[in-house]
Amino acid sequence: MDRTVLPATAFIDPSGHNRAEIEILMQRVSQQILDHLSGAGLESPLPSSAPAQFSALLPDLPAGTEVLLEQIQQVLAQAMNPAHPGYLGHMDPLPSTFSLLGDWVAAALNNNMLSVEMSPPFSRLELLLLRAIAQMFGLGAEAGGLLVSGGSLANLQAIAVARNVKLGTLTTGLSQRSRPPVLFTSELAHTSIRKAAMVLGLGTEAAIAVPTNDQNQMDPLALKTAIVSAIAAGQEPFAIVATAGTTVTGSIDPLPDLAAIARAHGLWFHVDAAYGGALVFSPRHRHRLQGIEQADSVTFNPQKWLYVTKTCASVLFRQFQYLHRHFQIAAPYMNTEEDWPNLGELTIQGTRHVDVLKLWLTLQHFGKQGCAALIDASYDLTAHFLQNLRQRPYLTLASEPEMNVICWRGSPPDLPRDRWDEWNIALQQYLLTQGNTFLSLPLYRHQRWFKAVLLNPFTTPAHLDALFYHIDAFATLPSAGV
Repeated sequence: MDRTVLPATAFIDPSGHNRAEIEILMQRVSQQILDHLSGAGLESPLPSSAPAQFSALLPDLPAGTEVLLEQIQQVLAQAMNPAHPGYLGHMDPLPSTFSLLGDWVAAALNNNMLSVEMSPPFSRLELLLLRAIAQMFGLGAEAGGLLVSGGSLANLQAIAVARNVKLGTLTTGLSQRSRPPVLFTSELAHTSIRKAAMVLGLGTEAAIAVPTNDQNQMDPLALKTAIVSAIAAGQEPFAIVATAGTTVTGSIDPLPDLAAIARAHGLWFHVDAAYGGALVFSPRHRHRLQGIEQADSVTFNPQKWLYVTKTCASVLFRQFQYLHRHFQIAAPYMNTEEDWPNLGELTIQGTRHVDVLKLWLTLQHFGKQGCAALIDASYDLTAHFLQNLRQRPYLTLASEPEMNVICWRGSPPDLPRDRWDEWNIALQQYLLTQGNTFLSLPLYRHQRWFKAVLLNPFTTPAHLDALFYHIDAFATLPSAGV
């Protein structure tokens, strides 16, 4: 082809003819990234200016390098800034150094995780690493797992396998069933559970929401009642989905009790530990996940509390062979190996990004002790946060935190309850503008509550003291009456 219509740097010439130009380009982009991340603490946790209007029109002629570098600079300036120590609003960490570098290497190689043939080292590494992680969860000698693009896909795959195992629907589907299948989950479970029920042809109402107790945990007695009621109504229960780290309150369901109920009724037991699963790396805090070793499947997202760049999520199975027997769709256009399966045949996705490299590099770089230190430090910060909060009677906790996620709100006694949402919304903006701190304000039980996620290893007790200083200052303002 006539490559003169393309820029000289459109591709990296495999013969090295444009190496010098590419080297300059890569150095400049890496410098932009490094400047941004190393100065993140001096900026705002949220974009400081209104988003620029990027043109979606495709140009007729190639854009110059300087134009593209300027566009990258604009993107960096207008993106969310989770590296900032005051970014406390969501379960989004700053990236570990080697996950960032691993993503760059994976992009450069552009292997396809569909098959061993298309990603020789990575397909093998994924199976080995996920098997080791499954062992950490105590899932047994036959356990293993896969990486998927996000916790929603992990939950979808787990529930799909549960449906096929318990209802025998791999080949014939649901059309032959005389009773509508249902599963049970916490009323505070992630929305992906209802979404999975919808995608799998069960309908969103098939994900029966079980009430929670005053600590925002699924109530085992209410679960037993819900199962009996479903059977009496002619429905067919097949799974229980517990949560280890609810999105808003960070609550952990009583896993041993729920596992016992699942066994008693012959139901699949899945634990959505997308966030809380990282606790298995902490000897001090892994007891909080007691009972997860009894799960049939587990969702765990290293992209959260292990600081791996997105996306990096996993689904683990006690019996990895179930994927072969109850999920696998063979791809005859792919070569096969005797000892290594093609992962694209075992996952919802076919083509997949090489996420295992950045996960493996991060775990190698941190080591188990480093992972534990990060998690333990988050709990220390949580204790400091709670000490400050409890000193202020006009602030209220939603429930006792079980992790580094704190759900709370202002409840000023001199203001009517129906105006507390307004007060908290105003406080959120005040903390952002005056305290350079971002806290999210999700709906919880139909009201606005703050969520603080103490995830950033560069957030210090001094940052939290400053946060509460600004909360006090806001509370004394005449305008705080809204």
